[in-house]
Amino acid sequence: MSLYRKYRPASFAEVVGQEQVTRPLSAALDSGRINHAYLFSGPRGCGKTSSARILARSLNCERGPTSTPCGECASCRSLAPGGPGNLDVTELDAASHNGVEDMRELRDRAYYAPADSRYRVFIIDEAHMISNAGSNALLKIVEEPPEHLIFIFATTEPEKVIGTIRSRTHHYPFRLLTPQAMKGLLARTVEAEGMSVEDSVYPLVIRAGGGSPRDSLSILDQLLAGAGPGGLTYQEALPLLGVTDLSLLDATVDALAGGDKARLFATIDDVIETGIEPRRFVSDLLDRLRDLMVLEAVPEALEMGLVDAPADRAEVLRAQAASFSGPQITRLADQVNSRVADLRGATSPRLLLEILAAHLLLPAEQPPAPLAASPQQAAKAAAQAASSSTPSPRITGAGGRVYERPSQRAARGEQPPAPAPAPEEGDQAPAPETPTTRSTQVRRPAPEPEHPAAPPEGQKKSPEPQQREEAPRGEAPAATVPAEAPEPPAREKREETPPERAADPLEAIRGAWATLREDVGTRNRVAQIMLTEATVLGIREDTLVLGHNTGALAARLNAEKNNKDIVAAVGQVAGLPLKVHCVVGTDPAAQGFRSAPAPQQPWQPGESAPRERRAPAPEEKPTEPEEPARAPSVWGKPAALGGAEASG
Repeated sequence: MSLYRKYRPASFAEVVGQEQVTRPLSAALDSGRINHAYLFSGPRGCGKTSSARILARSLNCERGPTSTPCGECASCRSLAPGGPGNLDVTELDAASHNGVEDMRELRDRAYYAPADSRYRVFIIDEAHMISNAGSNALLKIVEEPPEHLIFIFATTEPEKVIGTIRSRTHHYPFRLLTPQAMKGLLARTVEAEGMSVEDSVYPLVIRAGGGSPRDSLSILDQLLAGAGPGGLTYQEALPLLGVTDLSLLDATVDALAGGDKARLFATIDDVIETGIEPRRFVSDLLDRLRDLMVLEAVPEALEMGLVDAPADRAEVLRAQAASFSGPQITRLADQVNSRVADLRGATSPRLLLEILAAHLLLPAEQPPAPLAASPQQAAKAAAQAASSSTPSPRITGAGGRVYERPSQRAARGEQPPAPAPAPEEGDQAPAPETPTTRSTQVRRPAPEPEHPAAPPEGQKKSPEPQQREEAPRGEAPAATVPAEAPEPPAREKREETPPERAADPLEAIRGAWATLREDVGTRNRVAQIMLTEATVLGIREDTLVLGHNTGALAARLNAEKNNKDIVAAVGQVAGLPLKVHCVVGTDPAAQGFRSAPAPQQPWQPGESAPRERRAPAPEEKPTEPEEPARAPSVWGKPAALGGAEASG
């Protein structure tokens, strides 16, 4: 006989870990407060059906109803674990008997009085599987049953039991066992069997059983059946359960603590070579990180029962917990937890494990350098930089009037003043001017030509005509005027302006794809690695669509942590804000895009003529600084500044 049947509890006192159910039920039985319907709910294998049989045994005991059946009367012996059963206690599996006809037959049988017991008890397992029609057929007798009839419903999903039946029952929720309670149950079972088991085996069985007493006893039964004469050892249990060896977990944790990249990737290779399921390895690693996180926060966690581990592992766990800081171990556990689901059904589990390792080896995130994601943000940053820079010197004339270059006024959006009109031929020359008056007139700027010819570098500018005429006059020189710095060439100005929107953002992104990936790598090395196999499919509305052959990696690229770094780099290349979304598949036609055009070959100097090139769009033309209206060339006849110059 299997262990879970052999050691099934016979009374509420023997039920382990369900005090929230056994205590109130025992009190109700001892006080005689018996209800006509009960609902036991909870995970599978936690004792719902066993408790229902104990309740039926307690109700029909000759000394009852009582919470402690005598075990001697005919009813107690027939309902004991391994007993022959009782005619008045019927168990029904609703998973296979859930139709309306089955419920009608049960209803008709329920009206008959019990043969030789106090109550007629119906135990309906998997009650949530009863159909709506079957539940409605059973509803009337559950609402108003005969005095001798008691229903006990057992289910793992109580919310699926129709409300009209659920509201007529006393609901008792069951739960899974804690590791401490489960270890006590397993140890007592091993002792009763006369076997010896190493302490390091119990955590493996408890973890494999998932807190279910029935499942844990079934696993222990299998291990004991294959144990040698010396008892059950850790090395014998490890391959049968398929869990990760503790030495691999220790090596992984030590590599993370020391930042040892070679050791961490070698451990992953050992995991794959030993045939351990990658998802199981990540799950076991998460459990280890949880234990270390609790130990780091609560050093007495082992004594308090917050961490379950054998006595010989306590010092190892404490040493590992001491090698991490609280934020560091929390970050590692959070990253591992967020990637467990990615390994389900993965086509390349080793690659995902290595990507996870790369993530875990990264240092704590630092705030990225400020990067403009759009031309508007770049223009705003440039304006802030300009406002904080030192202003260029300006010339102040008589009366406090400030004179500036036309380009400076154009930068502020002002219109340049109209040039002074030349005097007519018949006009007389004005009277000689005082030095102060002449100084003011000389400083009046003449309109600049529309396309001034920039002199070669290192060549001194020729003096202006006004200055050549003033030299021989012998007049008093004007106040010293600071020499203005020459304007930078238009090419340098364009480099300082914010990046403009490309004529075709898609072509710009495709052409700079390798550079864009490197830019992403400066912020997020893992995202750069995942972009290696990604393909640019096209732009749909305000979203750049990428394609990837691996679904898990496509999902990782869409995660906010990686996506924001890709969006920032794409915005720099495209010159406009674009969202980024990665889909599964690299065929543009499958996503509704045209295939990418073949890249043009650059023109070589030895060829007769450059290949045909696309004319630049209007917005691609170089941005020239705004200039005032056309004026006479500086090399021609100078514009007159006053009557004296015109007549002279």
